[in-house]
Amino acid sequence: MLTRELLARLPKAELHVHLDSALRPETMVELARHAKFMLPTTDLDALRRFMLVDNAGSLEDYLARFEYTIPLLQTPEAIERVAYEMVEDAARDRLRYLEVRYCPKLSTRGGLTMEAALDAELRGLARGERDFGVVTRVINCSLRHYPPEVSVAIARLSVAYRDRGVVAFDLAGGEAGRPPAVHQAAFDIAAEGCLGITIHAGEAAGAASIAEAVHRCHADRIGHGTRLYEDPVLRDYIRDRRLLIETNITSNVQTRAVARAADHPVRGYLNAGLEVTLCTDGWLMTGVTLSDEYWLAHTELGFTREEIDRLILAGFANAFLPWPERQALLGRVGEELASMKS
Repeated sequence: MLTRELLARLPKAELHVHLDSALRPETMVELARHAKFMLPTTDLDALRRFMLVDNAGSLEDYLARFEYTIPLLQTPEAIERVAYEMVEDAARDRLRYLEVRYCPKLSTRGGLTMEAALDAELRGLARGERDFGVVTRVINCSLRHYPPEVSVAIARLSVAYRDRGVVAFDLAGGEAGRPPAVHQAAFDIAAEGCLGITIHAGEAAGAASIAEAVHRCHADRIGHGTRLYEDPVLRDYIRDRRLLIETNITSNVQTRAVARAADHPVRGYLNAGLEVTLCTDGWLMTGVTLSDEYWLAHTELGFTREEIDRLILAGFANAFLPWPERQALLGRVGEELASMKS
């Protein structure tokens, strides 16, 4: 029988989680004190409830909550601490592989350079990897509301750090009315620099946003992809090319991309043969762990143990790692999953 406790023990890969959406409430309080930033409350339980986005009317409402975390990530020490604690929390949830997304431009409000912010993130992740055994990598994001030249600068920075832990380039932020091809020059730089490319698409905008991400912006994976069902031809195109959909059930409910978990199209995507894995988007704002997401898929969408294993393995198979490293991870995880079926 599949239980919540068993899911918590399964090895997992998290491919879509944001640094600025994964702070611990107790860390927020300490960092806010040092930064002289006023939080809505310093009571940890109340702060945890406040940061849980369960009343957003749209993606933009959801993103507004980040204005309580980004001001706390303006020093190298703060960034390194949060990155390190993310790895510790990932290990607690039995993650074997973790890709952390962040826009280094967000940490330049107080004069820090993007390079210094990225260096601090990489230091924290590397220290966490040594201490907790979770393989970690970085995905640099640009944001849709930035001018294209800022995205170009972030893409160039990402390519320069390709051999230092940055494995991919992403575009995040408010999606509606902001097509990804506005930033096509940045994606061209990332592709020519041999980085992986994943793009937030099909969450607050329709399937056309996904098509543009794939056809014009070189996407290897799609973040969210919730509204892919609107275009069956595109759905089959993505299926046939084995482009992974990074699915975030809880986050999609919070941003009103779907009405409730039981309505999420991920069940149909798996049935149609698409490559799909589950992700959290952010542990603080969603209030869930990756184990929670898999339990939700089981209880609300009827995913069986065999299907959950398939989703987990798809995460490792589509990690932005060199193929030999992926093969090694897949082999170890496959053996571990098989050993836990008795």
